[in-house]
Amino acid sequence: MMRLSDRVAIVTGAGDGIGRGIAVHLAREGADMAICDINTATVEETGRLIAETGRRVITETIDITDHNRVKTFVDQVAEQFGQVNILVNNAAIMPVCPIEDQDEATMASILTVNLLAPMVFSKYCTPHMRKAGGGSIIHMASVTGHNGHPGVAVYGATKGGLIALARGQAMELAKDGIRVNTVSPGTIDSPMLHNFIKENSENPEAARKAFDALHPIGRIGTIDEVARVFVFLASDDSSDITATDIRCDGGYAVQGQQPRA
Repeated sequence: MMRLSDRVAIVTGAGDGIGRGIAVHLAREGADMAICDINTATVEETGRLIAETGRRVITETIDITDHNRVKTFVDQVAEQFGQVNILVNNAAIMPVCPIEDQDEATMASILTVNLLAPMVFSKYCTPHMRKAGGGSIIHMASVTGHNGHPGVAVYGATKGGLIALARGQAMELAKDGIRVNTVSPGTIDSPMLHNFIKENSENPEAARKAFDALHPIGRIGTIDEVARVFVFLASDDSSDITATDIRCDGGYAVQGQQPRA
């Protein structure tokens, strides 16, 4: 039996990578999907993959820093599908630069996309979840929210902020049957990693091996492994779990350091 039948999920940043993987896995478990991304071509491709599962899907191109547009999108999903039960705040940006050299506009963009936008999506989804009798909000955090890493301090601050946000939200919304959790992946074999290595390493093969070596299990994680954690937190299998961060990082966060490119 599919674990998410008769539920509606919103996933941000679903155009590729982990976001796409999460969206497709939720659909395979029976959820009708509403997905958004800033890239029209990629989010439409994710929509095509979801349609192949037989689930209904809404695809939208959205700049999630446009808060009026966010509200319109959420309300559209609720009107068209009748409810909103699951929210996955996945969209993020990760410019790599020491704070001393990073301009304030870039800092503000990281904070707005990675931290403020999840707050706004949560704000507008919460009334629909309450009306539906409960729900699950899952923020995409990161091991960078636990460990310090050079060059991504601002990104890490937003991910640590999401962990704190989830704990506070969970206390506010528990009475409404709405659970709020975070997932902190380690290094994942994804387009974000590929771009990071391409932009910051003169030897991509050596950089990839360095990432693998940092993880006690001997390898980086996969998109499917992360997506399965989100399905678990979205489903009733995790009905007693809220205000919790799940690290799917191969043991990295307890001992790892960022490899030098």
